[in-house]
Amino acid sequence: MAGPTWVKMSVVHHQPDGPAFDVVLLLHVGCVVVAMATLVAGIATAARLRAILLASAPFPEPVKRYFRPGVNWAGRSLYGIPLFGFGLLALSSGAYSLRDGWALAGLIIIVAAVLVAEYALWPAERRLQVSLVPLVGGDTSVGEAVLRDATTMVLSAGVALLLLVGGSVLMVAQP
Repeated sequence: MAGPTWVKMSVVHHQPDGPAFDVVLLLHVGCVVVAMATLVAGIATAARLRAILLASAPFPEPVKRYFRPGVNWAGRSLYGIPLFGFGLLALSSGAYSLRDGWALAGLIIIVAAVLVAEYALWPAERRLQVSLVPLVGGDTSVGEAVLRDATTMVLSAGVALLLLVGGSVLMVAQP
């Protein structure tokens, strides 16, 4: 007779469900999609701005609209990601918690993305909004600070986007 067979038992949690969980999950994913879209738009528009400034070309209407002074509210959807993420944890009936490595890593990743946005991306965007007001009127002279802010915007939005993509992969995989 063969010896004892050891079977590795893993704890399998039930998959949370219910209308409240589904709505919060949709809001959470919606915030991720909107944040990614605004970051891609920021990268593309700031890169286009650099090319326009370096070529001393006239400003196209979409670039003028993008850099119109005001808060980028769509970009602030970044804050909804952890907010609704905590809601998902609360509604999961113990299936998920911050003790899960992937959940904690996701929180760290989104905090890093928010810090990049708050301390690099959005300040550069605000400075460009102020700096470009005279340039949009027809003046094409540009200082180094404007080019530097456009570059900062491209790089910081790229870093935040990479963090969001990595966090999204982590959330889907839940290793």
